[in-house]
Amino acid sequence: MAEIQMTTYDIVIFGASGFTGKHVVREALKFLSPNSPLKSLALAGRNLSKLSETLKWASKSPPTIPLLVADTSDTSSLRRMASQAKLVLNCVGPFRLHGDPVVDACVEAGCDYLDICGEPEFMERIEAVYHEKAVETGSLVISACGFDSIPAEFGFMFNSRQWVSPAAPNRVQAYLHLESDKRIVGNFATYESAVLGFANADNLIKLRRSGRRRARPSIPGYAPTKGSIIEHQKELGLWALNLASADATVVRRTLSILTENPTGLHGVNEDPKMADKRVAFWSRVKPAHFGVKVGSKKLLGLLPWIAMGLSIMRLCGSSVGRWFLLTFPSVFSLGVFTNKGPTKEQLESASFKMWFVGHGFSDANLASQRNATPDTEIITRVTGPDVGYLTTSIILVQCALIILERRGDLPKGGILTPGIVFGPTHLQDRLQENGVSFDLISKTQLYT
Repeated sequence: MAEIQMTTYDIVIFGASGFTGKHVVREALKFLSPNSPLKSLALAGRNLSKLSETLKWASKSPPTIPLLVADTSDTSSLRRMASQAKLVLNCVGPFRLHGDPVVDACVEAGCDYLDICGEPEFMERIEAVYHEKAVETGSLVISACGFDSIPAEFGFMFNSRQWVSPAAPNRVQAYLHLESDKRIVGNFATYESAVLGFANADNLIKLRRSGRRRARPSIPGYAPTKGSIIEHQKELGLWALNLASADATVVRRTLSILTENPTGLHGVNEDPKMADKRVAFWSRVKPAHFGVKVGSKKLLGLLPWIAMGLSIMRLCGSSVGRWFLLTFPSVFSLGVFTNKGPTKEQLESASFKMWFVGHGFSDANLASQRNATPDTEIITRVTGPDVGYLTTSIILVQCALIILERRGDLPKGGILTPGIVFGPTHLQDRLQENGVSFDLISKTQLYT
């Protein structure tokens, strides 16, 4: 009996009818063309009628796009989906609940995988479980390809590359400021992931203790002190609070891989010019301590973040507490997160600014002197539209286009971070062209 040949699509968007998935579909349709790296596209999810509605929502005159049935509770449907894709874009979260079977299917099929996850435990767990198999099958699996964590990673690397030798950074602190003419409303899935992440924090600690020890980069000078809980960043005009996000974790993983591979990772069939570009790029990226804070122009603007953080920490340890947190997100976040998500008007008015304040030495040799303190400050900034839907969709689609266009210049496979894979590519330029900007704000000599 002849074997049935299934159609293979450049991209399959899984979870296309979800809050974020719909926006990813709309963004992807902009680049669907015979002259584009994206020549064929399919949508996948549990409900065909909802997928059809998504297509109508995403385009006034939607093209004929295949719709595939796939469900995280049905392994065979995921295997079938992965076998029909060059690249799967996974928009189904929380990933700790739904991500593993999708990664498993993609790794087995040998297709590539991107997601918009911001959950450290999921990312580090799939690395521990699937990395070797993914290398073997040629499946390139990259999490955090949305607002988590590419603005942070590429913003960090952009700041780092401003330190021209012999100068070197010691620390780069990011400050995230969300802006809107209307009320800022976040994605419920992000809130749910945070609740479940705090509830399972012990699992992440155990995972890190049981795994292999990561290489640590050599950073000039002393590690920065923790400082106060609330910081008044006068240069930026912000009050700031530490943000419990995946960004710092992802940056550390990238720097760890870079420490073991100082010229980056070779492409599976790399063009010699790209190899030279890769080596040159990584020679300019200097490691530094990194952290992220959320900022507000007014001190009271931090109140929702404080209320949400305290509520999650106090209640997430019990099933009853988690039920209250997840049933009444608006109450515990003071309206920042809701089950309904933002309106069209709220999305269109929302934007972000992410400042990167780097402190370091005009000459790295100064760091070895007794009681040496940084004498140079470099401030850079990343800006863009709404973080949860618009910026995330732009980033995810641009990452996908680079994979389709330059697959030979990228590693054969493995569970890797966005920075180590896309750093030397033209992703930053593509983001700049599509509404996510990178700017050098100032270079200052400090007098200590």
